[in-house]
Amino acid sequence: MKGNVSASGERIYHTPWDHLYGATSVNTAKGERWFCNEAEAEKAGWRRASR
Repeated sequence: MKGNVSASGERIYHTPWDHLYGATSVNTAKGERWFCNEAEAEKAGWRRASR
């Protein structure tokens, strides 16, 4: 899972089956991160990307 920080600061994660997953990059300097699964992302306070 890829964790993105939006322009407004919202923390959103993308799953491999999301349509924007391939176009999404992770920039750790901005606080973005990788997750092993959805439960880990949600426990960390991130929400799933809109479909």
